[in-house]
Order: sequence, then structure tokens, then C-alpha cells
Amino acid sequence: MNAPTFLWRIETQVPAEARLIAEDIFETRSMAVTAFERDGGALWAVEGFTDAEPDGETIEKELNRALRKAGEEIAARVICDLVPPRDWLADNMNAFPPLHIGRYFIHASHFDGTRPAGSVQIRLDPGTAFGSGEHASTAGCLTVLDQLAREKRFHHPLDMGCGSGILAIAAAKTWRVPVIASDHDPEAARVTTLNARTNGVGPLVRSICGAGYQSRPVRRGRPYDLIIANILARPLIAMAADVGRQLRPTRDGGGTVILSGLLERDGNWVAAAHRRQGLTLQRRHLRDGWLTLVMSR
Repeated sequence: MNAPTFLWRIETQVPAEARLIAEDIFETRSMAVTAFERDGGALWAVEGFTDAEPDGETIEKELNRALRKAGEEIAARVICDLVPPRDWLADNMNAFPPLHIGRYFIHASHFDGTRPAGSVQIRLDPGTAFGSGEHASTAGCLTVLDQLAREKRFHHPLDMGCGSGILAIAAAKTWRVPVIASDHDPEAARVTTLNARTNGVGPLVRSICGAGYQSRPVRRGRPYDLIIANILARPLIAMAADVGRQLRPTRDGGGTVILSGLLERDGNWVAAAHRRQGLTLQRRHLRDGWLTLVMSR
């Protein structure tokens, strides 16, 4: 039995147009970040969770500097409080029912029920890393992976921001090819390695902890014919030029990128940033307000 653990919560409320700024600030201070609509979407509550006591005053100053730089004339307040102790891993296991998304059947290690015949099984205990398949953005990526697998074969995929490794594992199991899985969080890289081994694709999935597309192993591995990036709208826009450099050029057959982690209203911004890199939109998948884009060249 895992001992109950304490977590600190960092919280703020900002206008909808400032939500991504707050998420970016909290991401650098937290293990996980969530956001919820308030007042019909006019305000957003942004929360970050960390196992170390945060410096609320410093975070608040950093957030308000970023807001002012973006032209937001507001003074955001940051509140830090200690979340009551819970056995988060046990809660996660109990709240993680098996999922059937396209050809993929995702289940926790404790599942002992019937597996659907012909499905690609992914045994997954996410731990503290994001990606169990339950979130609409991850489910959207799995859905379009299933669709793409019916149309073409990929040989050199990259999972950028791999979280638990679920998408890298899905790609490795679908095409039986080596996959690079990268995340800036060392815990995500560790969990991805463990999950890949559990699913029998340890030799195929190479987990990397690095600074996005600037990581040396990621740069050495290019060009990729498939890039999966389930992150957030603002980082996706910021990294669009990197996608253009890492994706296989048209003269060699081109490549495909799956972009997710964005709300429907952010879709045009993200698509436009990637069109400037010579990519064209192939399909959109909307699930519970979260959008997944497939673009290629």
C-alpha cells in the first residue's frame, strides 16, 4: 500500500484570453496543470499541483509580469494551499476504467476482465505523468492514430511531450517501428520507459528528457515522418517552426503531425502557425471541446 502523499495546489483566476499565459507560468512550477471555466467561460481557474511548497509571492509576481507584457491590464492573485493527504496512486487506479478507443484497448495493470478480440492492448499505470487515455486530447490522438493506421504506414515517429508514453507505445505497437518519446519532465521519461517495457515495446521506445525539439537526441533523429504533439495551444504555436525543421521534407515523401491539447477555439491559431511552415490541414477531430488537428506536407 502506498503511503498517502501531500500535494500543494497553486491556483489563480484569469480572463479567458489570459488562460494560456497562466498555464505556461504554472507549468514551470508544477507536476500537473489543470484549467476550468468559470462564469460561463469569461474567467478560467488555473491550478497547478506540486510536491514541494511553492513560493506563491514569486509566482504571483512572475504571472503578473507576463500578463502585463501581453497587454493584460489585470492584477491576478495566486493562492497556494496544502491539499489533504490522499493515496493518489490508489485513487488513480480506482478511477482508471478500461477504455476502448478505435483499435486501442487501454487498461491498468490490475484489470483482469475480458480484452476485446483483435484490439491493440496497452497496459498503463500513468503514475504522476499525464496520459491515461481518459482526457479528450489523448483520446483524440488515439482516434486519429487509428484512422491514420488504416491509410498509411509510418517508419520514424516522434512523440513530443510524451507524458506517460501512451501515444509512443500506441505508435510502436501499431507499426512495430522505433519511436522517440521526449518530455521535459524526467518523471515522464521514467514512466514512459517503464510502461514501454510493460507493454513489450521497451526496445522500440526510446525515452528522452530534454528541452523539446532542441534536445540533441531529437535533433539527431530527424527527419520524422510522424510527429505527435499533445501539449497545449501556446507551446504548439511557439514550436511550429521546429516542427517544420524536424518533419520529413516534401522531396522525401513529406510527413504528418498530430497536434492536440488545444481547445476548439484555439484551433485556427495553431493551424495557421503550422501552415506558415508549409503544412496543410488534413482533418480535425473534436471531442468534448478539445481539438486534435492532423496536418501534413
